[in-house]
Amino acid sequence: MQDVQRAVERLGSALEDNGMPRMPSRVLAHLMAEDRGQCTAAELAAALRVSPAAVSGAVRFLTQHGLVVKERRPSGRGDVYRLVDGDVWATLIAARHAQFEHYLASLDAAVSLLEPGSPGRARFESTRQCIALAQECVAELAERWSAT
Repeated sequence: MQDVQRAVERLGSALEDNGMPRMPSRVLAHLMAEDRGQCTAAELAAALRVSPAAVSGAVRFLTQHGLVVKERRPSGRGDVYRLVDGDVWATLIAARHAQFEHYLASLDAAVSLLEPGSPGRARFESTRQCIALAQECVAELAERWSAT
């Protein structure tokens, strides 16, 4: 069991290092490691040694981002949380694609406001080119992954 907890903390930490809030990172990692593939809020709180309020905020974040699904327990008492059907990593990659769209739109607007030929505009244009390339690569990665 300690190995599972260490694995959860390692993945949770990596997700956190890459921008996901701490508790949603830990909850997502736990749900990935959980053999049953689902947990109640109380089970998550006990496994992660956190308060039910912390779990509530984490699962709200994860459901809003399409990574976790909330379902009624078959007994009708309480809810269970599970990973989305399919591949959670494909969902994370798709979210990055949407972020790139937002960045590109913002950069396009910013470039149009800056003086042509100015150093600031050149930096924004360079940044836009880099993000456009990253978006292209992420889209290609998603296609390749879905083909496997």
